[in-house]
Amino acid sequence: MTDAVPPRPLTDWLRRAAPQVPVGDEPVLVERISGGHSNLTYRITDAAGGRWALRRPPTGMVLATAHDMSREWRFISALAPTPVPVAPPVAYCADPDVIGAEFYLMEFVDGDVLNDEEAGHRLPDGPARRTAGLHAVDVLADLHAVDPDAVGLGDLRRPGNYLERQLRRWHRQVHESAVPDLSAVDAAHAALVRRSAALAPPESRIAHGDYRLGNLAVGPDGRVRAVFDWELAAIGDPLADLGWLIASWGRPGDPVPATVSAPSLAPGYVDRDELVARYAERTGRDHPRLVADLDVYVAFARWRMACIGAGVYSRYAGGVMGADDSDAGASRLAAVQRQAEAALAALGS
Repeated sequence: MTDAVPPRPLTDWLRRAAPQVPVGDEPVLVERISGGHSNLTYRITDAAGGRWALRRPPTGMVLATAHDMSREWRFISALAPTPVPVAPPVAYCADPDVIGAEFYLMEFVDGDVLNDEEAGHRLPDGPARRTAGLHAVDVLADLHAVDPDAVGLGDLRRPGNYLERQLRRWHRQVHESAVPDLSAVDAAHAALVRRSAALAPPESRIAHGDYRLGNLAVGPDGRVRAVFDWELAAIGDPLADLGWLIASWGRPGDPVPATVSAPSLAPGYVDRDELVARYAERTGRDHPRLVADLDVYVAFARWRMACIGAGVYSRYAGGVMGADDSDAGASRLAAVQRQAEAALAALGS
């Protein structure tokens, strides 16, 4: 499917803006490799058989303030010279007339993206699975060690507390969705506002916003080769990233499902408490205090997943996802309620 990235206009643009990409008389080959509810990623194959990756916003209805391609581009460009592994940036296009939307091109990074339970079995059971969790935490610690001012992102700071801003933003956004019953979402929001007010003032660091194995490329040894999907990145509270990772890290026998279908449900992956201990060790944080505060961040992760799910449900309800997706829409609606209720439970409310 190339409607979202027409090959001929893209090829003409590459010839002008990215001379390092070999193009010939025929258009480059365009293949979608991920996406659907978030920004879309495409594999671009050039005239010499080289591979590149292109990111563009989703087609159809999207919620306000989402899918800012220039923001993604800024983060990967700023982080490329740091220890944080990102796909090297190539070129950015702000002109929506080229393919119908803004987009950017980056180098293609070979690696396995472990985005669900089935994918978790692709790594061989043994050291690689253990490494995948521990190295993911090491990379997260490296990200949180980056000084936003030193890499040119300091102007993205916003006044006030990060969690307070996030709670306001997502609460406003979820009330613009098509979800008919937001009572559980609202109750979890009120509890989070109360609990987050008692937290110590956070550091101001780069927060990825969706840090989990499903947004990382790992090698066969389990080591992270690249961090993808920077659309939710901000200058904010680093513990929000850790809470998001922990909420997504499902383990066999969990009484409450993870926020996503988790590769860590396969045998051989480390448990959540080891991830938290590793983060404390790598960042120098006080481990008991980190554990004591983390329930708020895990609850926030679950609540925010409910808000994100509301946006996805709205696309189903608006018919953007197709006329035959009523069952999927109902499933999305149930997931919104489930995550909001799980957030309340995590807070003891």
